[in-house]
Amino acid sequence: QGQLVESGGGSVQPGGSLRLSCEYSDHTFVDYTMGWFRRAPGKQREFVAAVTYNSATTNYADSVKGRFIISRDNAKNAVYLQMNSLKPEDTAVYYCNAAYPNTGGTYSPLFGAWGQGTQVTVSS
Repeated sequence: QGQLVESGGGSVQPGGSLRLSCEYSDHTFVDYTMGWFRRAPGKQREFVAAVTYNSATTNYADSVKGRFIISRDNAKNAVYLQMNSLKPEDTAVYYCNAAYPNTGGTYSPLFGAWGQGTQVTVSS
C-alpha cells in the first residue's frame, strides 16, 4: 500500500466552500475506486463519497448529495472533494482511502492504513 496524504481543510462559515485534495504515493492508484470518509467528534468514521477508477461513476452519502462533488486525476494520483454549502454538521476530520461498495449503496475503506486526515470546521 502507498501513502495517503490529505490537505485543503480549514475553518469556514456556514454556506462556505472548501476543496480537499488527497494524493496517493503508488502508481496503482488508477486501479482503485477512491473514496472520502469523515469522522465527526464523538462519532464513528462514515462514508462521504466515492469515484470509480475511470471517473465513470460517483456515489454520495445522502447527507452530502447535491453539495459535494468528488473527482480524480489519475495522472496526478489524486482525488478531490469539492464541498459547497457547508453546514456545521459537516465539521469532521476528512480522510481518503481506496473503497469498495456495500450492498446499501455506501462504501467501506479498503486499506487498513489511513493518512493523517484534514480538519474541516464549519462554524459562525
